[in-house]
Amino acid sequence: MLENLRNIGIIAHIDAGKTTTTERILYYTGLTHKMGETHNGESVMDFLPYEKERGITVASAATCCLWKGCNINIIDTPGHVDFTAEVERSLRILDGAVVIFCAKGGVEPQSETVWRQADKYQVPRIAYINKMDAVGADFFQVVGQIKNRLGAYPLVVSLPVFENEVFCGIVDLIREKFYTFSDQAGNEIMESAIPAKYQEEAQNWRFTMLENLAETDEELLDIYVGNEKLPEDLLLQVIRRNTIEGNMVPVICGSSYRNIGVQPLLDAIVDYLPSPLDVQATRALCQKSGEEMEIIPSPEGDFAALVFKIISDRHVGRLAFARVYAGNVKAGSYIYNSSKQKKERVGRLVRMHANHREEIEEVGAGDIVAFIGLKDIATGDTLCLEGRDILLETIDFPEPVIQIAIEPKTQSDQDKISEALARIVAEDPTFKLSYNEETGQTLIAGMGELHLEIVAERLSKEFKVDFNTGQPQVAYKETITRQAEHVTRYVKQTGGRGQFAHVVLRLEPAEGFEFVSKIIGGAIPREYIPAVEAGVKQALEQGVLEGYPVVNVRATLLDGSFHEVDSSELAFRTAAMIATRDCLKKAGPQLLEPVMRLEITSPEEFTGSIINNISNRRGRLQSMEMVNNTQVIKGCVPLAEMFGYSTVLRSLTQGRAVFSMEFSHYEDHNIAS
Repeated sequence: MLENLRNIGIIAHIDAGKTTTTERILYYTGLTHKMGETHNGESVMDFLPYEKERGITVASAATCCLWKGCNINIIDTPGHVDFTAEVERSLRILDGAVVIFCAKGGVEPQSETVWRQADKYQVPRIAYINKMDAVGADFFQVVGQIKNRLGAYPLVVSLPVFENEVFCGIVDLIREKFYTFSDQAGNEIMESAIPAKYQEEAQNWRFTMLENLAETDEELLDIYVGNEKLPEDLLLQVIRRNTIEGNMVPVICGSSYRNIGVQPLLDAIVDYLPSPLDVQATRALCQKSGEEMEIIPSPEGDFAALVFKIISDRHVGRLAFARVYAGNVKAGSYIYNSSKQKKERVGRLVRMHANHREEIEEVGAGDIVAFIGLKDIATGDTLCLEGRDILLETIDFPEPVIQIAIEPKTQSDQDKISEALARIVAEDPTFKLSYNEETGQTLIAGMGELHLEIVAERLSKEFKVDFNTGQPQVAYKETITRQAEHVTRYVKQTGGRGQFAHVVLRLEPAEGFEFVSKIIGGAIPREYIPAVEAGVKQALEQGVLEGYPVVNVRATLLDGSFHEVDSSELAFRTAAMIATRDCLKKAGPQLLEPVMRLEITSPEEFTGSIINNISNRRGRLQSMEMVNNTQVIKGCVPLAEMFGYSTVLRSLTQGRAVFSMEFSHYEDHNIAS
């Protein structure tokens, strides 16, 4: 039953307790019989060797469980900014999310990033303020930050209770009960009246909750104004509707590590987050007509699914993780990859529990499953019935900002590294591979130093490759600053058939890349126009300043001519490449460099040294704020200036400051200088 299905993601800043919370969920739902811990490498969800070693989540992991009659598909996502693509592709296919905040750290940099990603895909969410047992935990401060920093409306539905400054239980404002969690594992929930010293505070917050809910529902308002007893079912219904519509974010609290509050979190997932029936219909494009259409989640509909993740498994080959939006499919049946326009056979269907597979015979609308046996498959591909030919909205990924040269030590390593890198490229859309013809170097690019460190570790340990790496390099880009036109006549005479193409091309600044043809009257035959576009794109791969890719260009084919015998696709492609390169030189080429968003948390006494250092790195200070007796400094700094910054910051602050960094934007290298 679709109404009893929840597809949710666990998202947060690094070290907020995502994986610990997920491990408790698996334990309380009976999926595991022991709580795995990240700090000792026993976590079920962090099963990769480099995750166990570092104690962090690198790749999103999927599992499913059952709670109070609801099937819950869970995707545990990384918290580190270098792996934000894992969050992006997960949110694209999820119906709801649990955003975890550290009660001490509050809304941290990556918290803002994942929140914006959830906003982008209009994913309803609930907020779980974790680590209420930590020294310096402040529930109400975090609630305020959710409102002020994230622009959300936090609806507080539970309150923390402390006994002798020790976090010991939770007040449920809906049911007006006090919950404590007995035995070491927190299996038994003890229900009692709200402690006397918390009665007033609880009543005030319940009053605020009811006031806000009553404004959104007439039935609730009438009961509330009439001072009648409010039905619990009605309250839950109104909260659920406001959550799904994005008007409010229910806020609950707990300490997953101390086994306090996880069962109420599971209740909130079931009560407040949407089923596939509650969210907007998925939009798709019909390739034949070019018209948009809606995919209604229904088992009776035509099969449609979106691939959001690819992983390679040494035993079964590629696993293609997909969200099924409509219809159903059985193992052994044939489906159509409309992105590749290729028919494929589904070898097997498996439901994933982290790195364990449960084989199933059939999957239906709303569910998340892994396909085995699809050969030509990539992230973002649409799967459907043959003849339907639809395309679901794909997933946008950020461009890499850092690259290193990599060189195998022996010829046998050369063969192994090519295969290994191809597998990693297929798995990770933010990992790019290129070859510099001038230097003969293979270049790998990623989202940050940690991202490339993990890739290097995989090459060494998983694929057994010996290699050398160069120093990290910035992934610059090029653009143009003004409009320019160029005429190219490409004429080549050989012994036999010659080559002829004549193009008039205009380049101008734009957002992204756009190709426009203004050819009329058959000056250039229609079949040659795609060749011109291909030639332009190929030329833009290497700019005229430093050979970096050229971005933000509109190319317009204005005019041209052809020869009935000597013209060909190759000739027009070559002419377009030449015209583009010559036109770039006239169009005010400009070098762009990636600029990073930097946030530093430090004791106040080191503020002056940190700001001076940022200025010396061509950085710009954006804001300063005191939080919990520490200074939070935000600014923007060119990536080229940030290599090795962690060592410098430790030296400046006696090891007492921490920082986070994520890509912000590209800007003119001269401005940044």
